[in-house]
Amino acid sequence: MSDAYTLLRGGRICDPTGTADGDSLGDLYLKDGRIAAPPPDGARIGEVIDLDGRIVMAGAIDIHSHIGGGKVNLARLLLPEEHRQHGSAPDGLRRSGSGLFTPSSFVTGYRYAEMGYTAAFEPAMLPSNARHTHLELADVPIIDKGCYAVLGNDDFLLERLAAGATQSEVNDYVAWILHATQAVGVKVVNPGGISAFKFNQRRLDLDEAHPHYGITPRHILTTLATSLSDLGVPHPLHIHCNNLGIPGNESVTRDTIAALDGLPAHLTHLQFHSYGTEGDRRFSSAAAEIAETVNRSPNISVDVGQIVFGQTITASADIMSQFRNSGLASPRKWVCTDIECDGGCGLVPFRYRDKAFVNALQWAIGLELFLLIEDPWRVYLTTDHPNGGPFTSYPHLIRLLMDRSFRNEQLARINPDVAAHSRLGSIDREYTLEEIAIMTRAGPARVLGLRERGHLRPGAVADVVVYDDLPDREAMFAAPAWVFKNGRQVARNGALTATGWGDTIVVRPEFDSAIERRLKPWFENHQTVRLGNFRIADGEILDHGRGGLSIVPTLTASDSCF
Repeated sequence: MSDAYTLLRGGRICDPTGTADGDSLGDLYLKDGRIAAPPPDGARIGEVIDLDGRIVMAGAIDIHSHIGGGKVNLARLLLPEEHRQHGSAPDGLRRSGSGLFTPSSFVTGYRYAEMGYTAAFEPAMLPSNARHTHLELADVPIIDKGCYAVLGNDDFLLERLAAGATQSEVNDYVAWILHATQAVGVKVVNPGGISAFKFNQRRLDLDEAHPHYGITPRHILTTLATSLSDLGVPHPLHIHCNNLGIPGNESVTRDTIAALDGLPAHLTHLQFHSYGTEGDRRFSSAAAEIAETVNRSPNISVDVGQIVFGQTITASADIMSQFRNSGLASPRKWVCTDIECDGGCGLVPFRYRDKAFVNALQWAIGLELFLLIEDPWRVYLTTDHPNGGPFTSYPHLIRLLMDRSFRNEQLARINPDVAAHSRLGSIDREYTLEEIAIMTRAGPARVLGLRERGHLRPGAVADVVVYDDLPDREAMFAAPAWVFKNGRQVARNGALTATGWGDTIVVRPEFDSAIERRLKPWFENHQTVRLGNFRIADGEILDHGRGGLSIVPTLTASDSCF
């Protein structure tokens, strides 16, 4: 504890949760890692930083980025050439590291912090792989981290649903998983489809019965969404819809939203689920139809999963999709695995080419979604890192959203047929700074239930980013003038100045421990670890002093999801 304040003086504070819209000058006080109210006269001001009218925002939050766990490690192993090409030596502050689209753990934290990001969420943690995931994230410095546990293809849940489990029993199981794996949310990937793949199914529609369990993706989806709502978990079910990447999948996406019937839900990497079948190539943009559906569904939030052109690797638990895409691997090597029948992952290296019609139209579809979904509180900036491209492309994407002329210049450079098959060139909208602050900070914080992050009101965690107001928004967002994490400066002019450790963010809804009487024999008969060894203790997260645990409060009846 210190009695001294840090004063950030004379900045244009852009906080969409308050009344500061970035147009007028104001001061910001930091104390003991928090945003502080203006102190009384005579209070000690330890440090004063004159911002000279620069833009001030809360630290940015990446709601969906594959940065740790088994699939990320396998991706690094699959492409050693990437790490040979993109290596960095230790410099007294940083440890050595490597990689561009699968950066090593320390490099991940450094690069996020240098861009003004102070939290990132790993969206696909298999419960059986949770300990590995947390151990790896413990080596990601500076930023806060959290994980979504993947359910919906695990044999325990599918077997119980097929046997007619009650909603109450499923709720207890979901809550137990959240506790045992130290997760902050639940993701469902291709509901039932990953399991169906193991029974030789190659596609599973929303109302198609699973070949072994006889239940449908709709049943899995609505049961899990109901469970999270009942438990008061702030982040609603994080949904990777069925039939990812298949032309015509827009109907499944819209049917999924309809099936939720008003239940809160988050649809992830929506770009990969917004494809139609019009035209000679039988591949078209359905972004307008999907955006219209999202616009009239206030229970739905989305992230886009924008693609960027160049080499990357696709890494997904959707092994059905990855098996289908394996023939497109570039370079020609790929991996498909399963873990404990909990779920699996497929890894397919891929190069998005701007002259290839399909890739170029995917690029346009993502931007159409950003620009046609009206409410920035419900659409968030992601590339589904690394699937659409590396998270380091965010500044470039922000410029595309804020600068119509630049966007149209890029549209003119890609496959010429795309302009005729997309409405992107006709869209006038340009995001404002306030809208960028919503979609990269306040919006993700709200949908994750992070009440102390994503804003600059007194009491908030002092994650603060200061930008030069440059006409080139890509340059502006690539190298912030200052980045503060927990009130401490960690980057200056886009370069790291200090390091440290962020928190692991978790949620802990209540449940009936009697569920363990059913789970214990399941673990003994089907898993390689016993139930008692499966649970991750708090001490394993807190070990070696690498950050703390931050527990997100569950929602009450009067709380809103959005």
